[in-house]
Amino acid sequence: MDELLVARNITKSFNTNGQRLHILNGISLTICRGEMIAVMGASGVGKSTLLNILGALDRPTSGEVIFEGADIFKKSDDELASLRNRKIGFVFQFHHLLPEFTAIENTLMPAMILRMDRKKARDIAEKTLADVGLSNRMTHRPGELSGGEQQRVAIARALMTSPDIILADEPTGNLDTHTGEEVYSLLKKINEVYGTTFVVVTHNEKLAARADRIIKMVDGQIA
Repeated sequence: MDELLVARNITKSFNTNGQRLHILNGISLTICRGEMIAVMGASGVGKSTLLNILGALDRPTSGEVIFEGADIFKKSDDELASLRNRKIGFVFQFHHLLPEFTAIENTLMPAMILRMDRKKARDIAEKTLADVGLSNRMTHRPGELSGGEQQRVAIARALMTSPDIILADEPTGNLDTHTGEEVYSLLKKINEVYGTTFVVVTHNEKLAARADRIIKMVDGQIA
């Protein structure tokens, strides 16, 4: 398979109260285009930290992340922001929707940042919301949507710029079992239909088993 992202010897540490706290301890992994990967491990082992580094939201203490053949951390902060907006989608446990905006307005946000043509952007947003089953909820604000519907809007927003990879941090962690399974099934469908690469942090072993590969983390390392 075609390599999309390669992490090499990633470490991350912080100084806290005069002590050095090591979060990631030399992680290396390869993610191929079109894969769906589940990342599992106990709380505090560094799963979210790893995801933030893979998505260029945070810089590692040492190591490199090669994305589409280039070391992303040789880029400036502005270049990283552009990379994130164009190439990487994010879905979090808490959807981070703007409460004053409708579903379609929230979905449009990445396109607005890219200054995409308004009509083209709206056409894409409408199709994307329809793809996630919200064609009849486009003008509703987050407060008028269920938890599962809000997470579907967040997924539509992540898909807006047709990213190469979507990083999802506990995307079902705030949902009941049935709704969580629906949302995970939606991610799997997007992976299969569009070939979008996914890295999903989850505690749910049943859902993780549906991924192509499971990566287990222990003490800041891949087990």
